Amino acid sequence: MKKLGIVAGGGGLPAEIADRCRRTGRPYFVVRLRGFADEGTTGHPSADLGLGELGKVFKVLRQEHCEAVCFAGTVARPDFGKLKPDLRGMAALPSIVAAARKGDDGLLRAVLDEFRKEGFAIEGAHEAAQSMTLPLGRLGAVSPGERHGEDIQRALVAARAIGRLDIGQGAVVCDGLVLAVEAQEGTDAMLRRVRELPEAIRGAPGGARGVLAKAPKPIQSTDIDMPTIGVATVRAAAQAGLAGIVGEAGRLLVVDREETAAMADDLGLFILGVEAKDE
Repeated sequence: MKKLGIVAGGGGLPAEIADRCRRTGRPYFVVRLRGFADEGTTGHPSADLGLGELGKVFKVLRQEHCEAVCFAGTVARPDFGKLKPDLRGMAALPSIVAAARKGDDGLLRAVLDEFRKEGFAIEGAHEAAQSMTLPLGRLGAVSPGERHGEDIQRALVAARAIGRLDIGQGAVVCDGLVLAVEAQEGTDAMLRRVRELPEAIRGAPGGARGVLAKAPKPIQSTDIDMPTIGVATVRAAAQAGLAGIVGEAGRLLVVDREETAAMADDLGLFILGVEAKDE
């Protein structure tokens, strides 16, 4: 079993992967990205390093005998002019900046390439924590009704379409109308925008309507950017008046799965996994 280096950004996903490694006996080490990583990983064997300190990241992963690396959690696109890279980071920066001009897909691929050059295998978060992916069918006690079918399909089409353009991974549809698509702001911020729309075109607590869909970008490797939902997503979807959340089975990570399903049940939201669609 390869020792896993977890490069941790924000959110609960890095801690859940680290917890799973600890439970299953898999050796691991966490590189906490300074300014992004949450407190959930502080109780694990770890080191805090800056985003541009590639040389230090590679050094500590080798010292800890990590053979595979998993990128987990949210990291905002940096202001490259304000980074403080070490020598290895400075050597990689020109190619990473050039790739970033082509979109997030190019940026992430360039980062992955740097780790591969150093001999590390890349492991997706869905591989490191297999039990976290959305199953096919209903997750929780609430099922979508027939009235939700059109919104589910249209929201998935919209999410996949913006993914092909390397824009984002999520879309909200209500009564056939696309209310919002996700870009750099992230899912929770998108749902806050939906909440501010007139109630005539969206649902509301007590009269839920509409669906959030999340799907991986077809052009992008799921090794580094698998779409994710969790308790905060369910809460924000309910506050936006949505009836449910849909994603591709096996291609959507559910952080704190039991708590997320329980909250969806309490709030009356459905969470649905559908067959993945290759494009």
